[in-house]
Amino acid sequence: MRMMISFAALFLSVVMLQLSSGGVGPLDALSGLANGFSTTDVGVLGSAHFVGFFIGCWWAPRLMGTVGHSRAYASLTAMGAIGLAAHVLVTDPVWWALFRVATGICVAGCYTVIEAWLQSKVTNETRGRAMGIYRVVDISASFAAQFMIGTLASMETYIAYNLLTILCCASMLPLAITRMPQPDNHGAPRLRPAIAWQMSPLATLGVVVAALSAASFRMVGPIYGQGVGLAADQIGYFLAAFVAGGAVAQYPIGWLADKYDRRWVLIGLSVAAVFASAITIGAAQTGETGVMIAAAIFGFTTFPIYSVCAAHAHDFATSEQRVELSAALMFFYAVGAIAAPYATSALIEVFGPPALFIVISAGHILLIAFGVTRMRARPTAAERTPYVYAPRTSFLVGRLLRGSRDPDT
Repeated sequence: MRMMISFAALFLSVVMLQLSSGGVGPLDALSGLANGFSTTDVGVLGSAHFVGFFIGCWWAPRLMGTVGHSRAYASLTAMGAIGLAAHVLVTDPVWWALFRVATGICVAGCYTVIEAWLQSKVTNETRGRAMGIYRVVDISASFAAQFMIGTLASMETYIAYNLLTILCCASMLPLAITRMPQPDNHGAPRLRPAIAWQMSPLATLGVVVAALSAASFRMVGPIYGQGVGLAADQIGYFLAAFVAGGAVAQYPIGWLADKYDRRWVLIGLSVAAVFASAITIGAAQTGETGVMIAAAIFGFTTFPIYSVCAAHAHDFATSEQRVELSAALMFFYAVGAIAAPYATSALIEVFGPPALFIVISAGHILLIAFGVTRMRARPTAAERTPYVYAPRTSFLVGRLLRGSRDPDT
């Protein structure tokens, strides 16, 4: 309880931020289609979000070093609020893509500030509890945001975007009025993408495939849902089922990843993801319940892949390399997430809704083949780090997770 009180401002900001950012992607997709945007236009909006996300991850640590944590958070929140509110001024996919770049910068930048603040306050004794609460708060707010989609879609466009703008601005209040002193700035980790490939080529490809699965589903999933006949509120449940399946998967997959060769766990997840994709395509003809169950199964098989890949890569890293390695894996995830929504939406436009899961299946088949090849290249690490659920939030999250992987640091 004392831990919750100590970090209440940070966790409340996370909730507000997730409710705002979690609703804008599906709302953009549904509003864009209603306003005559093509399927590819909607995919570009999802890709634009991750362009902004990458910029925010890179820029936010430098901004904190210049103006401090609170001012950086306020500036980033203002940028996100402007991007949300501006949607009602013009209905054009190019402008909306620019607005989504702004909201992507806001999301990544705000998470960077929050995680830097958390890192400065936790100790080795409190890190585990703080991170546990942080993960629960983050994923619970993400889950709740999906249930807002039906309500948002039923509102007038300007009201829906104004509500998301209000939530974005509200995320600034807890940090603005907190009595916690601002932490010292420790700078940004050096971004060396090559270190990820150096530690584990399989993990590097795995995080790209994880981005293909997650970014495509969350950004282009509303197009698929509408294409198979789901109403706006049902699309929200569809996306929520994906998040719920991923959340439930963390414990059993983590147990398997700590007990068995992580490469086999990763290959098994990819095999399961291919079957889950086929089940999801087939479930389109079974009604709402079948579609929701299929989405949960798909989330269960694909959501943990990033964390398994991260754990496998960290098995080959030293304690001093962990922060840079985490940032490098995030870089490759961002690259995959930028490309995935546009590519899958373009294929949906040509081949129909099932193309979403066919492309995802192709990515996992490639990962299976590469995983089998890599198992012949070298043995698994003799000593392994604990499996840790790794949020895809910022380049600084590696500092928070480093203590979980190296308890003595």
